[in-house]
Amino acid sequence: MNILVTIDSNYIKPLKVMLKSLFLNNPEENFFIYLLHSSLTAEELNDLDQYISVQGHELKIVSINDDYFEDAPVILHYSKEMYYRLLAFKFLPSELKRVLYLDPDILVINPIRELYNQDLEGYLYAAAYHDLLTVREINKLRLKPYEIDAYYNSGVLLMNLELQRQTIDEREIFDFIAQSKVKLLLPDQDVINALYAKQIKTLDEKLYNYDARHYLYYKLVTNGLYDMDYVIRNTVILHFCGKKKPWLKGYSGKFHSLYKHYEKQAI
Repeated sequence: MNILVTIDSNYIKPLKVMLKSLFLNNPEENFFIYLLHSSLTAEELNDLDQYISVQGHELKIVSINDDYFEDAPVILHYSKEMYYRLLAFKFLPSELKRVLYLDPDILVINPIRELYNQDLEGYLYAAAYHDLLTVREINKLRLKPYEIDAYYNSGVLLMNLELQRQTIDEREIFDFIAQSKVKLLLPDQDVINALYAKQIKTLDEKLYNYDARHYLYYKLVTNGLYDMDYVIRNTVILHFCGKKKPWLKGYSGKFHSLYKHYEKQAI
């Protein structure tokens, strides 16, 4: 199973926690972890390689020329590496047909095979959108004149690499970034939604991209079905969206203890 990650040195520790949760909850799977980077040191790469191999999986390192996306906007807690997933179809080996991209601020708490094996016929990606009215409508207005019905979260992306190689023009991506610098708030995510939203297969956010900030909201909209027991037994991916992260001091989210459980095992 092919997993894609793109990080700089600030996200090595969270990446280890994410991978630990992935490995522990998918004991029968063999994972190839493809790492796209442009700034990690040889020592950091060797550390990650040992961390992954000792658990029975394999790290595949893909070094990206630092010139890529050098003029693209980088804001808040994001890094330039976030853009690399946009050209994963170019950077990854040509024989790869699909890959599952995962942000490092994620916990994988149940088996991931059903997600990975989603039918992608005719779709560039499979992803989830967070169905909050404010999020949906604000981003529709913000990304005009591009027409989007939903604003997909790019933290979990199942990629149809074959179709992407056939249809995506990287010049279109660079042109969009150059023309939209001022209004890019969630940069790579804005690109994917503006250019490709109509070619994204919708995943259930409550299963595959559960926003850890909104436990009470999910519970309310499901008439109490999505209580803590249901989430732990059924949700595959918990995503710690936003600026507040569970590895930082002062975090107090609903799933903080669960994150600390995996963090303890990862370090």
